[in-house]
Amino acid sequence: MAAEPGLDNRGSTLLEVVIAFGVFSAALLMLAQLFGMATRSNRVAREVTYAAALAAQKMEQLRGGLWAYDSAGGQLTDTSSDFSCVPEQPSGGTGLLPSPSSALTENTPGFVDYLDESGRWVGTGEAPPSGAAYVRRWSIEPLPSDPADSIVLQVLVISLAGAANAGSDIAGVERGAARLVGARTRRMR
Repeated sequence: MAAEPGLDNRGSTLLEVVIAFGVFSAALLMLAQLFGMATRSNRVAREVTYAAALAAQKMEQLRGGLWAYDSAGGQLTDTSSDFSCVPEQPSGGTGLLPSPSSALTENTPGFVDYLDESGRWVGTGEAPPSGAAYVRRWSIEPLPSDPADSIVLQVLVISLAGAANAGSDIAGVERGAARLVGARTRRMR
């Protein structure tokens, strides 16, 4: 028998199908990985945004404390409000007095509170109560260049789920955390 003119294509079609299937499978795998990364990034962004809103809420509460001069030029300082309770209590706390240096790295009574998934206050103290989804810590420090009249306020909010998933303690800023820093200077009341 004589060979047909041209190339013999009997095995090449199967090879083309196998190669096309391999390329298609690799593309699907990359697309699935991209989808997974986008989902994780979205979740982290949502946690950080929510933590930032909770930090801003506490920052506004701290900025509302009395830190001024009276009409005679005397210093007025809130030294008794308990900002760790919601609603804040007019006494039983430390007000705007300086916090311990570890207030942002440890759960320090008077400088920490806990919130549930919806941002509702669930308690205070050294250990998170049941139902806590976020730990919110704050510090109050005199500004070194003007310690009598200016303070630096810092608020750190950490998602307890984010800290657990990060595999470390909740001392630093991890996934799902937000930190705000502000300052106050005394003004005439």
